[in-house]
Parts: sequence; structure tokens; C-alpha cells
Amino acid sequence: MFEELWERATSVQPPLTDIWVVVVGVAALLLTWSPLGYRLVRHLATLLHEAGHALVAVLAGRRLSGIRLHSDTSGLTVSRGRPTGPGMVATLLAGYPAPAIVGLGGAWLVSNGYAAGSMWALVVLCALMLLLIRNLYGLWVVLVTGVGIAVLSWTTTPEVLSIAAYLMVWSLLLVAPRAVVELQRSSRRRSRSRSGSDADQLAGLTRLPAGLWIGLFWLMSVACLLGGGWLLLSGV
Repeated sequence: MFEELWERATSVQPPLTDIWVVVVGVAALLLTWSPLGYRLVRHLATLLHEAGHALVAVLAGRRLSGIRLHSDTSGLTVSRGRPTGPGMVATLLAGYPAPAIVGLGGAWLVSNGYAAGSMWALVVLCALMLLLIRNLYGLWVVLVTGVGIAVLSWTTTPEVLSIAAYLMVWSLLLVAPRAVVELQRSSRRRSRSRSGSDADQLAGLTRLPAGLWIGLFWLMSVACLLGGGWLLLSGV
């Protein structure tokens, strides 16, 4: 069983033609910038956002207490350690760029023919996230995401799998900057949801304005979008 899984995950799928890459990219754009589609993709983006916080927290020597995912597409990662310093700054900084960075890595994989590998990597991530989730809704989101991707990767044809992987990667690359746009809008409105945002917490820790951190999130997301788009369209 494990050998067959490994063979599927490392198999090479046929690359999409240029026109199909563009068509899938347009479909992902419509998906991520429509109200309903954005809400669906945002759940995956939030999962990766919190995974980014968790990974950097561990690398910075902090102790993870758990992760919560909420029905309004927000999330929370709780870690223990020094409340200030470079480790805390790095942990807070990791969230918003995480979906874009995963999208960039996925673009490299699918452009080299490893569409299945990009999908199974997400399945493994979901399996690891199950160990950290601390609320029922978050457990449901991770299970549905992981099982759904696993079933798709296991049952579909290589051609369909390639299309699905390209759609996933394009969606992550496009949803990341939109999430930053939403953060900027909430910042301008000075709504209650903004008071605990990553940008505000970074501003409190560093005495640099929240707008500067939002701008950095935007630059990182757009850089990943441009880099990932180039990989997908050039077919490396």
C-alpha cells in the first residue's frame, strides 16, 4: 500500500498545454475573486496561514498549544514562549505569505510534471494539522480538505489530476494577495476584526506601523504570484 502511494505521489503527469494553463488560470481568478469561490478557497488559505504560523513558531523555539479554524474563515495559532523578540515577530510574519509560498512551491512541482506530488504534499500537511487542531470545525475543515484531495489524487486520471493541481496552485497564488487586500480594507475601517490582526500585533512588537507590514505581506504575495505564474506559463 505504501509503495503504491509513493509511486503515485512521485509519478510524472503530462504537462498542460499553454492554452490550458491560461484557461485554468482564468478559472482560478474567477473562483478566488468571486464571493462564494473566495470563501471556499479562503478556508484552504487559512489552513496554510495557520500552518505557516505553527511551522515558524516551532523553528523559533516556541511551543505550540494548538490551532483553531473558524467558520468565518479566520483562524488562530497559539504558541508559548517569549511574547516579544525576533521569534515572535517571525511567527506573526509567517501567516499571510504562507499560502503564496506554498503556491510557489506547487507551481515548481506541477511545472516539472509532479502534479500528484503537489496534491499529496497537501494531504500530508492536513494529516499533520490534525494533530494540532483544537476545535471541531477546524477538524472538519482539515478532514474534508485532506480526504477530498486524497480521493481525487487516488481515483482520477493523470490528465484530470494535472488540471486539478494547476487549479489549486493558481488559486493559492491568487487568493494570497486578495487576503491581504481584505486585511487592508479592515485596517482602513478600523473594525474590531482588525484589532488583533497579524499586522497590528507586529506593529505593537516593532513600533513600525501596521501599514508597513501590510505592504510587506502584499509585496511577498505578489512576488510569489509573479514567480509562480512564470513557472506555470513557461513550463520550466
